[in-house]
Amino acid sequence: MRPLSNRLVPFPLGPLFLLVAIFFLNFTSRIILAPLLPIIMRDLSLSYGGAGSLFFLIQVGYSVGLLVSGVLSARLTHRHTILLSTTAVGGVLLVVALSTSAPALRLELICLGVVAGFYLPSSIATVTGFVDQAHWAKAIAIHELAPNLGFIAAPFLAEGLLQAVAWRSVLGILGGLALAMGGLFAWKGQGGRHAGEAPRLSTLRLLLADPSVWTASLLFSVAIGSGVGLYTMMPLYLVTEVGLDRELANMVTGFSRVPGIALIFLAGAFADRIGYRRSLAIYLTATGTLTVLLGAVQGHVLTPILLLLQSAASVCFFPVAYSLLSTMFPLAQRGLAVSLVTIVGGLFGSGVLPSALGYIAEVASFGVGIALVGLLTLATALLLRSPRPRESNRQGADIARIL
Repeated sequence: MRPLSNRLVPFPLGPLFLLVAIFFLNFTSRIILAPLLPIIMRDLSLSYGGAGSLFFLIQVGYSVGLLVSGVLSARLTHRHTILLSTTAVGGVLLVVALSTSAPALRLELICLGVVAGFYLPSSIATVTGFVDQAHWAKAIAIHELAPNLGFIAAPFLAEGLLQAVAWRSVLGILGGLALAMGGLFAWKGQGGRHAGEAPRLSTLRLLLADPSVWTASLLFSVAIGSGVGLYTMMPLYLVTEVGLDRELANMVTGFSRVPGIALIFLAGAFADRIGYRRSLAIYLTATGTLTVLLGAVQGHVLTPILLLLQSAASVCFFPVAYSLLSTMFPLAQRGLAVSLVTIVGGLFGSGVLPSALGYIAEVASFGVGIALVGLLTLATALLLRSPRPRESNRQGADIARIL
């Protein structure tokens, strides 16, 4: 008899696509405010800075949720953690839909981030549990299509529903879909019946003292900021400074993310040929240059073209960077290290940066803020283009040495 690991097993598309649908709703619930922002600002009398801070609050909650997820899955199993996250996201969205004041909305968005953060670690453990190890890379790549589809679909979903309902009802509909998907997962979902492992404080202290964690976090903060952070404020920028109608601004924002789906796979193949260091330097240089142009040059035709190119360049960073992270740390530290880098990068890139862009817009303009993000990205790319230090034999060495 052949060993079990060598047997060909059917690829479980049904259970996998169910998790993709859940991840899509989980991610879309956190970015759906972007296309709704011009209306929410007017309805709740928010400033640009106040509008941008909404994404910071979601990201703060999401970071807490990621940290707590290991403790939760250790007690509930991964399956029940996914079910809890999905149904809780639906419930919180229904509460947000009833919100009538800015302070209440801010508190509810923190809660939304927390319950959404429970999902990702348990979903990865579940996917690798019901998919044969020979197909892990393919399964995770399919699962990771969900956020990219969310980037594309969120503006069109919001704009389509706004033709018939108010912005609060858009959130309520999304919440109802999340609750329905939670019920479907409870009925048909597979895998995840094993418990997770709570993070160990000793491992956390070791990683926090490792310079490579903070260097990687800097790279991820800049990359997430030039991708997700700019995306969240882009409809507002296109409406208030470029002069596009809200409907057209949302269409442009959604279409700008379409090429990224194909480029995610091409970026990884390109990096395999020329190496991680060179490819990341190229991707960040291209992203930074296009981001500077996006903020400095405006036009009803030119801005959408620049946004399309900038969005395509920004997504190339992540498949290479995550592949690199998997080689930087020993297996016992790898999961927590990736979580820490993602948390710090997300907190600054998709939390602090949108809020900062809003406040810069109040004293100068969105264009100035976007151009500054581009300059920061170019400065980070220069770090990767600097002379390569001598190799180190230490596991988990500084990322600059590994690159």
